[in-house]
Amino acid sequence: MADQSLYDKLGVSRSATPKEIKAAYKKLARKFHPDVNPGDAAAEERFKEASAAHEVLSDPEKRKLYDEFGEDAAKVGFDPEQARAYRRWQAQAAGSGGAGYGFEGLGGEVDLGDLFGDLLGGRGAGPRRPRRRRGADIEAVLSVSLEEVARGGTRSFRLQRPERCGACSGRGSVGAPLRCPTCEGTGGQDVAQGPMRFRAPCQACGGSGERPGAPCGSCGGQGVQERSVTIEVKVPAGVEEGQRLRLSGQGAAGLGDAPSGDLYVELRLAPHPVFRREGRDLHFDLPLTIQEALLGATVAVPTLDEELELKIPAGSSSGRRLRLRGQGLPEGKGRRGDLYAVLQIRVPKVTPANEASARAAAEALESLYTEKVRRDSRRPA
Repeated sequence: MADQSLYDKLGVSRSATPKEIKAAYKKLARKFHPDVNPGDAAAEERFKEASAAHEVLSDPEKRKLYDEFGEDAAKVGFDPEQARAYRRWQAQAAGSGGAGYGFEGLGGEVDLGDLFGDLLGGRGAGPRRPRRRRGADIEAVLSVSLEEVARGGTRSFRLQRPERCGACSGRGSVGAPLRCPTCEGTGGQDVAQGPMRFRAPCQACGGSGERPGAPCGSCGGQGVQERSVTIEVKVPAGVEEGQRLRLSGQGAAGLGDAPSGDLYVELRLAPHPVFRREGRDLHFDLPLTIQEALLGATVAVPTLDEELELKIPAGSSSGRRLRLRGQGLPEGKGRRGDLYAVLQIRVPKVTPANEASARAAAEALESLYTEKVRRDSRRPA
């Protein structure tokens, strides 16, 4: 069975609109979220696949690159311009019948060692210096409250990540570097590969023109060390469960002087002690006394921002929902969901000391019922 495309993983066509992609992701997130399927590894994996697909297809630039290059576009360090140049070279080579390869169509001098990656890897004389390489992307999970979803804000959290070694400044070695004897400090070698002749990075020094000194004792020659750091992330108002935020350059440190990778923070909504979330609407239970429900009242109720007054209509029963418009979560520019108070009538506790009064009050209330409160459960003969 062929690997599924990102479109297949979301269940949409390649011509799907951004709105259709977002709707498909929401549907899958609700179905496969780990909180809905505790302990179900398959559901968790399906949720991660949908989140990763949405991360690419919801971004116009990432989607464009994915449509052009496929899964390769998501790889760390992918360079679309080099990939296009390599395609042009392949087409030109095929058109020439394999002989007399020309490179003028590539638009100037092109380092084919970069285009072909490790074509000559392992054939150099002597140990190679670690390459200059962008740091890896890393992921973290952050729990946010409903208040933060409603208002947004800045959060700080601790994270373990590879940091550039301070002792060697990320070089992986100490002491002054020496000129590479293989390439005499030029960093390049003239190489013939079949009918092709081009200049490639020196295999002895990795193209740097230098040989490193002694390995750094602090990082063991790796150039990076695991450290605990504090990360600040801005949580936008209206974020959704499973949404990922990208913090550019906050991932693992690169090798040498290469840039760091990115940090992707996945947001999880923490349970709230008062409110239950249903989409962009919020619900909470509002206790009432018998008198408040029977005769009506005005009571103070909580919201995510402040206390408000809510009018309870006379004759309200348990389970009735009263709406506070616009007091839910943000759902668009200038719009918010609603807050629903679910009425719950509480009867007083009866003790030996108040039993006589309670009985008298109950009998008085019983006389006010003019219809049956329960349906007859007996089936007709």
